[in-house]
This record gives sequence, C-alpha cells and structure tokens, in this order.
Amino acid sequence: MVGIGGTVGGPSSTEHALRIALAAAEAEGYRTILFGGEALGRLPLYDPRAPERTAEEQAFVAAVRDASAVIIASPGYHGSISGVVKNALDLLEETATDAPRPYLADVPVGLIATAYGWQATGSTIAALRSIVHALRGWPTPFAAAVNSAQTKFDTDGGASDPAVVEQLRLVGRQVARFAPVAANA
Repeated sequence: MVGIGGTVGGPSSTEHALRIALAAAEAEGYRTILFGGEALGRLPLYDPRAPERTAEEQAFVAAVRDASAVIIASPGYHGSISGVVKNALDLLEETATDAPRPYLADVPVGLIATAYGWQATGSTIAALRSIVHALRGWPTPFAAAVNSAQTKFDTDGGASDPAVVEQLRLVGRQVARFAPVAANA
C-alpha cells in the first residue's frame, strides 16, 4: 500500500494524518510505503516529453505499480490539492499503457484532506475524487476531512481530537478491506 501526501518543508498535519491512516492499514496486515512531503518535493515537475525519469520518479512509479491500494492526502491550498501532490499524481501518466493495469485501474484509494478551515477540505476531497476517477481508481466511501485549525497532531502518531484519529484509521481500514477485492477483480 502506498501513501502519497504531505507538504514540502517537513512533516505537516497532512503527513501526520496520512501516517495514522497507513498505521491502521499496517494493523490489518499490509506493508506500507510513504511518499511524504520530502519525497514529493524531490520529484521534478512532470514533463510528459522527458526522455528519462529520475531515480526518484522511477521509485515512485514502481511503488504505485506494485501497490494493491493507495491513500492520498493533500492539504487544501486555495480550495484544491497542493502542487506537489498533483505533480506526483501527474507522474502516474507513466502507467497509462501498463497491462493489465493502467493508471490506478481497480485500485482502492483512500482520501484525506487537511486545511486550515472546513471549506477547503470539502473542495479538496472533491478534487481528489475526480482525479482518482480519471485515473480509473476506486475512491473508498469514506474520506477524512481534517480542520487543522482545530486538530493538532503530535509526533507520537496521535492527534488532539480522538474522533479525527478514528476517522483517519477508518480510511486505512477501508482501503485495506477493499484491497483484496481489487486483487481478485
């Protein structure tokens, strides 16, 4: 299972939220890999005409190709997803001609949005759902919206609001639950 999300400049509330969801998937028996803000920041801007991909781009695409499930977490910047998350998702164009699974075809994808207020969480989740549909993935029924003005994360894998922690864990459990279904599709 691959986790994609965070912000450049170190662990953010988005990355902390993603780690909680991934930990829930790990508790269900899944091996996870995180592409957080630091890793996303090392990906060059996606150039569809680039003759070669960097080692970082190759590692990201390979991990997603091998994943049975994905969780995407984005901060809500100006009502939508962040540039580093969008850039990483654009790189999945490298999988367009993969057989038997182009893009995220039949892959369950959990969604998390964090923002400093509620308005951007809803529009960010809507944007993520639209992108996942365009990539032929299955957004899970529940997506977590986190108002980072109200909920504070700690370095021990927790948050100030137990309900938010449970919502993030639900994202991880749903993705884990749907992953075996996708593998048999």
